Amino acid sequence: MPDRSPTPYDVTLCVENLRTALALHGITLPSLRVEPASFAGTYSPPAGLVALGNCNTATAHALATALRGTAADR
Repeated sequence: MPDRSPTPYDVTLCVENLRTALALHGITLPSLRVEPASFAGTYSPPAGLVALGNCNTATAHALATALRGTAADR
C-alpha cells in the first residue's frame, strides 16, 4: 500500500491555502504555521499538524462569523 502521509510540503501548502482563505474574510492568525514537531515521530496515521496559534477574541469572533456564513451557504 502506498504511503499517503502528508509531506512537509503538503502541510505547508495547506497552511498557505488556509492563510489565503482567512485573508478573504479579513482574518489574520499571526501564529498560523506548520507544527514541525508533528514530523519528529512516527504516528499512525501521520500527523502533519497545522498550528493555528493564539488569537484575540475579536479574531476568534470574526473566524466564527466567517465559518457560520460558509456553513449557511451549504
